[in-house]
Amino acid sequence: MTRIAIHDRIRGDIEGRIMSGTWEAGHRLPPEHAFMEEYGCSRMTVHKAIDGLVDRGLIERRKRAGSFVAAPKAHRAALEIPDVAGEIRGQGKDYRLGLIARVEREADGRDRELLEIESGPVLSLQCLHRADGKPFALEERLISLAAVPAARAVDFAQESPGAWLLAHVPWTDARHRITAIAATRPIAERLAVPLGSPCLSVERWTWRSDARITYARQVYPGDRHALIASFLA
Repeated sequence: MTRIAIHDRIRGDIEGRIMSGTWEAGHRLPPEHAFMEEYGCSRMTVHKAIDGLVDRGLIERRKRAGSFVAAPKAHRAALEIPDVAGEIRGQGKDYRLGLIARVEREADGRDRELLEIESGPVLSLQCLHRADGKPFALEERLISLAAVPAARAVDFAQESPGAWLLAHVPWTDARHRITAIAATRPIAERLAVPLGSPCLSVERWTWRSDARITYARQVYPGDRHALIASFLA
């Protein structure tokens, strides 16, 4: 019968108490001499057991205070802000941009709601991204001209709005909303898919500090796009 090393037994017992909820986050572990007495071992053995739990993020040591059960790490999903043109070219395909509509106006009710602004001029764009001649994504975009006045002078018939913004406008925060939708008639016609076919809608809000920069909605045929997120501790 294989004997379990004492430091492994100590580590397993502590981990069991944490995982069962007996010792909750913030709980202070007994002093090392208590473990030494309970397990009949040296201080070095106790150190080795606790070190293993510190390395795994279950225990944290606080100077002059002792060892405590660590709070669970909050994980967040990070989605990069994609450049559709770069994505298509990265697949080795020919990229083409078609500008469907460009309107500069004072923000209406929907614009104010989407950009979360009280008023101000906006640039409304609608464009179709193509890969090897086939529709890849239909994009609707609003740009706050109060935040990005330089957008007025850009020819978005020649340059992808997303690529230009990424290259020229620093941003600090972004929020995404990803939804499965059925293609409406306008979407189906633009993307050349059957009415009601599954599509992926990706909405994105981007801002710099407190200033909202842009809102974008990109709709992809369901079989032509994938989203990959990394999870950061």
